[in-house]
Amino acid sequence: MTRVHYFYDPICGWCYAAASLTAVLAEMPEFEVVYHPGGMIPKRAIDPSFRQHILQADKQIAQMTKVHFGDNYIARVKGPEDYVVDSLVTTQAIIVGEEMGLDNHTMLAALQNAHYQEGKHLHELDVLAELAVSLGLDKTIWNEKMAKSETTLNHKLAESHQLMGQMQVSGYPTFIIEKDNRLMRLPHSNYYGKAEEWKSYLAGLV
Repeated sequence: MTRVHYFYDPICGWCYAAASLTAVLAEMPEFEVVYHPGGMIPKRAIDPSFRQHILQADKQIAQMTKVHFGDNYIARVKGPEDYVVDSLVTTQAIIVGEEMGLDNHTMLAALQNAHYQEGKHLHELDVLAELAVSLGLDKTIWNEKMAKSETTLNHKLAESHQLMGQMQVSGYPTFIIEKDNRLMRLPHSNYYGKAEEWKSYLAGLV
């Protein structure tokens, strides 16, 4: 099995755009995908002026990658309420999901869909708990583990950032494959919206 390192953030528009490419990797038994979270945005309300920048960036992402941003998400970014995002608690959700037997890809995809399609308030623990239950996880155990997961989160983020330095990773998403005792960055940006071509490219690497 060939290892691929995936550097990502749950609240990253380009990572959402790469979701179909990540899904291909997750489904190919030839690859072991190791997920490295970045912790890009600690919990905060996004300033109204920056929301416009987000909407413009999302529009550009959609045009370039053919990914779809849902109406509920767009309405939330445009709306009068505070627009709060939190990479840390969503990364905790991925960590706890894995501890409870859910693979990283399934939880990440569910979070991305909840955020970028449904416009869910993923900074709220109750919303994350509802999502976990919808994926078949026990709510009581989930809440207990979420309450205790901050130390693990900090360790994972420190580990990721150290590895990013070693592998010269500067942004998300980044895919790096271990092949023939060396590291090679995968040109994923060439394959946005081209999942089948991406799959053929990956198949040629093993």
